[in-house]
Amino acid sequence: MPEAFIVDGLRSPFGRRGGGLSRIRPDDLAARTLKALTEKSGVNPAEVEDVRLGCVTQVAEQGFNIGRLAPLIAGFPVEVPGVTINRMCASSLEAVNQAAQAIRADVHDLVIAAGVESMSRVPMGSDGSTFSDGLLGQYNIVPQGVSAEMIAERWHLSRQALDGFSYESHQRALRAVEKGYFAEEIVPVDTVDAEGQPVTIARDEGPRADTSLEKMATLRTVFKPDGVVTAANSSQITDGSAALLLASERGLNRLNLKPRARIVAMSVVGVDPVIMLTGPIPATAKVLEKAGLRFEDMDVIEINEAFASVVLAWGEEYHPDWSRVNPNGGAISMGHPLGASGGRLVLTALHELERRQGRYALITMCIGWGMAVATIIERV
Repeated sequence: MPEAFIVDGLRSPFGRRGGGLSRIRPDDLAARTLKALTEKSGVNPAEVEDVRLGCVTQVAEQGFNIGRLAPLIAGFPVEVPGVTINRMCASSLEAVNQAAQAIRADVHDLVIAAGVESMSRVPMGSDGSTFSDGLLGQYNIVPQGVSAEMIAERWHLSRQALDGFSYESHQRALRAVEKGYFAEEIVPVDTVDAEGQPVTIARDEGPRADTSLEKMATLRTVFKPDGVVTAANSSQITDGSAALLLASERGLNRLNLKPRARIVAMSVVGVDPVIMLTGPIPATAKVLEKAGLRFEDMDVIEINEAFASVVLAWGEEYHPDWSRVNPNGGAISMGHPLGASGGRLVLTALHELERRQGRYALITMCIGWGMAVATIIERV
């Protein structure tokens, strides 16, 4: 079976809701990242055999198959096709996996896996309506925040534990910014400010230097009066895009490309759609089994911080070395632009592997309605 390799990747800065990226259409934002990726890698866009782009809320400016339109906006030849993927929060991680699957199946030699979400311009949930009585007759479907509360209750996670984890997420992200870690993976975005003046966004807007445990403690719970989930220990609503270039060994040799990582194994699981966010627990076990590796073999782990309770419950099952888990912060501090987050996690994990001279990284994400995706990459 052919191997699938990650050649390179880039992402936009992640912008707060209503922030610096909110004045850019999502299809234009994705196009800028796609164009920057081909320029950085030195690959002629005509060589790309497919673009797999994750996007969750596929309506309005994110409709019309944005996975096709974004490459056209980027100036890719009309012969380069594109498709939009919706695996909800893991859409661009799914795009990476589907690109790898196409390469391993010997269908393609060069694929871009990407993702975008402008949660400022296209509100989350605006692609849906009501639930079928056939579904509601079987499951008591609840908002994800309620599920996060259910997880906290099941694993006996306190408000103090959730806030402490969230505070640490901000501190890790701020340290990473100070050290210039994210500058390696970000392509700056030119736009205009609220007064229409030109401005360049080059840093993530989410990490908060002014946050504190005392401030977090003052916030009211959102989903349950006597609960533990607040805005401070949940992921931020965010705008952003990401893109990675994947290739087969044949593609590497033909285009004289140097790989940075190999896709080792992938998994996708389903879980109870009510508590819904526990999927990373079985997804981690499944992908490790497929890879023939142990949990202890993972030098870096990126688990999406949809809610602090999700990560801490997963931690109660695996007891990780927390210095290896989200070492540069996560969605609580950096934000969670739904369709782009998976690509960001892979990219951030790859850079951290290289900094640590590690070998394996695990990336996993919970998903609405009870699923999860996991991927293991190996630095080469």
